[in-house]
Amino acid sequence: MPSGQSNSNSNSNSNSNTISATNNRQHNPPAEAVPSFPPPESESDESWVWSQIKAEARRDADSEPALASYLYATVLSHASLPRSLSFHLANKLCSSTLLSTLLYDLFVASFSEHPTLRSAAVADLLAVMKRDPACVSFSHCLLNYKGFLAIQAHRVSHVLWSQNRKPLALALQSRIADVFAVDIHPAARIGKGILLDHATGVVIGETAVIGNNVSILHHVTLGGTGKDVGDRHPKIADGVLIGAGATILGNIKIGEGAKIGAGSLVLIDVPARTTAVGNPARLIGRNNRGEPVKNEGDVFPGETMDHTSFIQQWCDYII
Repeated sequence: MPSGQSNSNSNSNSNSNTISATNNRQHNPPAEAVPSFPPPESESDESWVWSQIKAEARRDADSEPALASYLYATVLSHASLPRSLSFHLANKLCSSTLLSTLLYDLFVASFSEHPTLRSAAVADLLAVMKRDPACVSFSHCLLNYKGFLAIQAHRVSHVLWSQNRKPLALALQSRIADVFAVDIHPAARIGKGILLDHATGVVIGETAVIGNNVSILHHVTLGGTGKDVGDRHPKIADGVLIGAGATILGNIKIGEGAKIGAGSLVLIDVPARTTAVGNPARLIGRNNRGEPVKNEGDVFPGETMDHTSFIQQWCDYII
């Protein structure tokens, strides 16, 4: 081949690479183009959230080159949120004998076969962004929030348990506890829109049930009394807020929109829209007619994260 033609091809390839690199830079949105809060619920589907995560990852890779390889491996090289999440969980939870490739295949298969796992993950991402002011982006939650990651891994272990693959489900539970300091029995049933804030020390027993849009802070125990068998763990309704260090024991019901104060020991049912505080907990948060006090706009405390509202209406509570 003549040298001139070779040089021409070389220059053409060089120009093509330059144009490609320029186009890639143009598709990377500036920091201000990445929303800091989710859109209205009607738009908050999986594809929208995934596009935000990718945009945030590109922005962060541009601004912090030290993270570029990490962000490419965990986010930008993947075609979907389930694959990115599966890759990240597999690398977090693997060990010398529980290989990341095995876990990746397990997570991808579970998310593919069970669309509800994907929708729950999206709802959890939106819940964290809405309720936790310390969460700066969706990608921050996906990559760094161990409460979010522990819940997603638990959902896969719950699928395995339901399929009677109990040894693998229990092995996964053990790894989740080791890595994230969150111990959730695979049989426990958990809804969507869940926030485990900080998450360290959370323990959820075998027959526990948690509804939707529930927020739970660190060092919370949903346990048994130690003497019962069978159905022996708490049932948490939608919209409940459970404060840090709270312990709820036995097959009791925490009603819709209830609050459990930090450090409380709850051994009795808590009616809807009621607050339980103390050790042992007593029920407060109702007016003099015994009616539950509602938040402004009738929003659940599990969504507002409001631990202290209506103190002035607690007729038997003094600060």
